Amino acid sequence: MTDIINPAAEHQVERMLVLVYNHRSHMGTAAAGQVGQRIRDLQEHSSAPVRMIFAAAPSQQELYEGLVQEQGIDWSRVCAFHMDEYIGLPADAPQRFGNYLQERLFRRVNPGRMELLGRTGNIEEECRRYAALLNEAPIDIVCLGIGENGHIAFNDPPVADFADPYPVKSVLLDEACRQQQVNDGCFASLDEVPAHALTLTVPALMAGRHLFAMVPGKAKHDALQAALYDPVSTACPASILRTHPGITLFTDRDAYGS
Repeated sequence: MTDIINPAAEHQVERMLVLVYNHRSHMGTAAAGQVGQRIRDLQEHSSAPVRMIFAAAPSQQELYEGLVQEQGIDWSRVCAFHMDEYIGLPADAPQRFGNYLQERLFRRVNPGRMELLGRTGNIEEECRRYAALLNEAPIDIVCLGIGENGHIAFNDPPVADFADPYPVKSVLLDEACRQQQVNDGCFASLDEVPAHALTLTVPALMAGRHLFAMVPGKAKHDALQAALYDPVSTACPASILRTHPGITLFTDRDAYGS
């Protein structure tokens, strides 16, 4: 189990607990400790698999490295999902989020069940298939980030719907979202970034019992401030997170500010 790392600052924003760390590495270690403890607690009190949704993004790398090191987790009793996937990339493309998560987390901890999004070629069929898997039982834990345009998963401002009737849908990606993939070093140019993707919707993410958000880096400063302090609206989809009764947000000084 990870040693406790105390935050440099702590804020309560509506229902959201915001923990600010001086260093990104401390943020990741602390987040891994809390997520790991939540998994252990759930496994101690129930024999049912812990159902988790994971984001695939560089903002999560410290969390996932920390989770690999966490002791006392029975990963064979974890059912793992992910929250979005590009449409149109080859199955072996390293930019595919399923491949990203397998490399950085899943193959290292071997969850008992791993459900990857985007396995069938028919978009409508895939949305229905993955929605059925998600709906088999409640989601226990969601590990997510916030995009530079305020998106959660691929719910960009133009397509985010806080009352979306579907758990999974296909979307046209906002240019700011696609540019972030270039900024993060995932693609060499905007033209290489797919224009369409599959995403879990806002209600599907908000249905998780426990949400843990990781938001590091200067590039996330404006989006984080909007998520915390602007009106709750799809202009910044992440603003809805502060209405969730079980969310903790981890950030660093670069993202939060002084």
